Amino acid sequence: MNLASMSMFQRNATRQPMADYDTVLGWIVVALLALGLVMVYSASIATAEAGKFTGFQPGYYLLRHTMFIVVGLFAGIAVFQIPLQTWQKISPYLFVLGVVLLMLVLIPGVGKSVNGSRRWLSLFVFNLQPSELMKLFAVLYAADYAVRKGAVKNSLIKAFMPMFVVMSLVGTLLLLEPDMGAFVVICAIALGTLWLGGFNLKVFGLLVVALPAAFYVLIVSSPYRMHRVTSFMDPWADPYGKGYQLSHALIAFGRGEWLGVGLGASVEKLFYLPEAHTDFLLAVIAEELGFVGVSIVILLFGWLIVRAFAIGRQSVMLDRQYAALVAQGIAIWLGVQAMINIGVNMGVLPTKGLTLPFLSYGGSGIVVNCIAIAMLLRVDWENRRMMRGVSI
Repeated sequence: MNLASMSMFQRNATRQPMADYDTVLGWIVVALLALGLVMVYSASIATAEAGKFTGFQPGYYLLRHTMFIVVGLFAGIAVFQIPLQTWQKISPYLFVLGVVLLMLVLIPGVGKSVNGSRRWLSLFVFNLQPSELMKLFAVLYAADYAVRKGAVKNSLIKAFMPMFVVMSLVGTLLLLEPDMGAFVVICAIALGTLWLGGFNLKVFGLLVVALPAAFYVLIVSSPYRMHRVTSFMDPWADPYGKGYQLSHALIAFGRGEWLGVGLGASVEKLFYLPEAHTDFLLAVIAEELGFVGVSIVILLFGWLIVRAFAIGRQSVMLDRQYAALVAQGIAIWLGVQAMINIGVNMGVLPTKGLTLPFLSYGGSGIVVNCIAIAMLLRVDWENRRMMRGVSI
């Protein structure tokens, strides 16, 4: 950043008081977490009342979801204290840790299997889902990779092959769980970060072609994955079998109309719609709060992504490339995951087992989402201190 631009930032900061962090971003996340808490309780109360393992307590999922939010907020506060420079130094090691955790999940007796998928490690108090951590580690690693490879970003061998190899390894581990949704999100993070990092068009083009090609081969080689990709096209062809979940999600959207049937009045959550408080929470929001409720959710996510990219752009102006790519990587991650979950609930994308960030029930997801926002706020905090001429 040149001296004239720095002087301009300092003059602007002198004219009007500057907050220590992006308060708008903070309130957006608070709104999403609050809405998610209310809707998780509404969507899960019948399931909790009928479940023996929940002790037949209607507030079982509400209490656990509240606990996850509290843990996520405390984890976020702790992460906010760590400079971005430290995360850059340890990002390759965190990525390796993520790969190791993904391997542990696949070991019989170590990884926990739920509904035919082996995605969790039991920590007694709660189950850790390594793929959620891997999304965060992928953001940090891809940003560091783009910065480190800046001098050779025009080289196909030095810039293309390392990223392709590690992404193929991660993709293979995720598809063995199987967790196709996490693989799609992590690929989007890697490709988006390299594109924003200014990689040569040929290098980027090779990744764009090679990763989806590998993804296609893995899909067609497995009847299960092929079924997941194609069954959404016509759920009404088998509404009591392959299309059961999606057909009931669409019924929920249809019942909601403009203003919804009222908070707590959903019928689909009464054992018709599977995973109503996790993957298909938006369908319950659509039924109870209608088009207006769904629109609010989409607008909040859109606003969050705009703020994240604005923080990244500010970092670019301050010549903080790694911080910029971390902020933009988080925006890509949350934006793509939210878009996929919304698309799945509306029947325009195949079911992928992805939760809606900040809203859906799930300990690992909520905690990691809060940590990601804490990092984003840290980027913004460091930017503001630089604009004031204060060391970070």
